[in-house]
Amino acid sequence: MTNRLVSYWKLHRLPILMILFSALFYFAFGYDLVRTDMIKLVTLFAALFFFCFKLIQFEKWNFKFLLFAGILFRLVFLLATPNLSQDFYRFIWDGELVLLGINPYLFLPDQLITQTDLMVNNAHELHNGMGLLSARHYSNYPPLNQVLFSLGAYFGGNSLLGAIVGLRLIIISADIGIYYFGRKLLKKLNRSPHLIFWYFLNPLIIIELAGNLHFEGVMLFFFIWSIYLLSIHKWLLAAVIYAFSISIKLIPLMFLPLFLKHLGFKKSMLFYMVIAVVSFALLLPFYSPEFIDNYSKTVGLWFSNFEFNAGIYNVVKKIGIQFDAKPWELIKQYGKITPYLTIAIVLLMTFLRKNEKLSVLLVSMLITVASYYFLSTTVHPWYIIFLVLLTIYTDIRFPLFWSAMIILSYSAYANPDYKENLGLLFIEYFIVFGFLVYEFLRLKGPKMLFHKN
Repeated sequence: MTNRLVSYWKLHRLPILMILFSALFYFAFGYDLVRTDMIKLVTLFAALFFFCFKLIQFEKWNFKFLLFAGILFRLVFLLATPNLSQDFYRFIWDGELVLLGINPYLFLPDQLITQTDLMVNNAHELHNGMGLLSARHYSNYPPLNQVLFSLGAYFGGNSLLGAIVGLRLIIISADIGIYYFGRKLLKKLNRSPHLIFWYFLNPLIIIELAGNLHFEGVMLFFFIWSIYLLSIHKWLLAAVIYAFSISIKLIPLMFLPLFLKHLGFKKSMLFYMVIAVVSFALLLPFYSPEFIDNYSKTVGLWFSNFEFNAGIYNVVKKIGIQFDAKPWELIKQYGKITPYLTIAIVLLMTFLRKNEKLSVLLVSMLITVASYYFLSTTVHPWYIIFLVLLTIYTDIRFPLFWSAMIILSYSAYANPDYKENLGLLFIEYFIVFGFLVYEFLRLKGPKMLFHKN
């Protein structure tokens, strides 16, 4: 036994040391980092990205070794309070409301906190933690997400840390599920299964999901499970699971027209019908006449009121200001146009690409969601996790570069008034668009957009 351990150490000494150093850096990220400390944040992130690259380079066929590393890195965060995002306070607040039988879509936190008989555990800490912006708006998280929030809150009992651990275990379990179905899908598409580690070991994914408790990973678990089921022709079950994905985050909704060619007209109509029925069934416990109005208003704010780490919008705003446009009016006008541009892109991907092949369909999805984020006024780092997963099923690689560079957007938190550093955002998008142009030329331009094979 000792000889085997010594032999293993000699063979894998450097990767083992990389895992140990990575675990220490993730520990520092989770327990000893303030998001205003931009230098420390970027330094740790850069080192973790370097180790991720080297681990995959050295051990890409040692699946158990890298799977262990990915799970270990996530478990490092188990008892950490998220330090880069305060969204988790709202997650737990909504979960507590659901446990009490209160509809989170009908009551503002600012309204409820004034009630003297409010039974929400840690109510004032949650209300203060979620921030003024979240507290004065209705919840915008879909129904199944609310159920998972309640599971986390139930797990925590009266403890805020317990609720955090409960949410974190759900998210880590989903990531392991992504590894399982993601790898199976790679094999099904005749792609190297080691590519899954560009998702599973990516520091952005580990920090934003296991660390900061964003539920994109749970959405992607159901999404990739559904796509795998499509690959083995279980399309009715795939529709049910796809509805679960939509009921965590709404982003997969924009892909629905793309299935028209892949499934054919009759099957796609049934596919859409099943998704609609399951989605409605998940929504039914929360439905009330006020729900649609409250929810649509809250979701609409993301198009017309908020801006963070925007790409094309920042260029439009810079030009508009030169012509005396008022930023608060410009974002509202831009927000009205963005949905129509997104619909146009979806229709182009639907009718001009041969989505009958699953590999082509996945590229269409990647182009669609990437275009949406390029146009968006708000692109938080965890948003592009969808791109990172999709990219491993294609020959397009710019999302991996974006996942390395988007950490620069956190520079906004280094300023007391949360003012963005446009110089750092320029570096981020210059590298992303630069590599995108390179790939466009490498893949012979239109071939990347309108695949004919």
